[in-house]
Amino acid sequence: MSMSMVHPSVHPIEAPPMTDHAIAIPRHTLKDTQGMPGTLGGFLLRFLQFSFAIVSLSVMASTSDFPSVTAFRYLVAAVSLQSLWSLSLAVADIYAILVRRGYRNIRVVRLFSIGDGITSTLTFSAACASAGITVLIGNDLNDCAQNHCSRFETATAMAFMSWFAASPSFILNFWSLASK
Repeated sequence: MSMSMVHPSVHPIEAPPMTDHAIAIPRHTLKDTQGMPGTLGGFLLRFLQFSFAIVSLSVMASTSDFPSVTAFRYLVAAVSLQSLWSLSLAVADIYAILVRRGYRNIRVVRLFSIGDGITSTLTFSAACASAGITVLIGNDLNDCAQNHCSRFETATAMAFMSWFAASPSFILNFWSLASK
């Protein structure tokens, strides 16, 4: 009877080799690039994604008439998904930082890359749709007196900011996946 091996998804980070030179230039590899999963930069990107998505969600949900427009409902759904994804990966990044281990398992990196691609695409498309409706209401229909145009614009801008913070995460994860 054979037992299947369990392969951990978090692996220890190797220490750089010791040198005799007084001034050693540290080698910078893809494995320790800030912004990658399990690094402080990666955690900060996840925190920014989460923060901007939560602000966008809160501002849009504070209006009473957002459910009447499909694009605004789509924005709420997209930033809700973005905030949950970013929060869960921020927790994983905190764990990796605390145990001083990096993510090297290709399946985990693939999951992060695919999830980042999906959530960032959804957030960007929802922000674009909401921006179009906001411009329609404010500029074309001149109906800001009866609507919450400033709140719609703020929620849309925060969704774009969440996408701007999600893009480096996706690019770095995809780069890591492509380099393996």
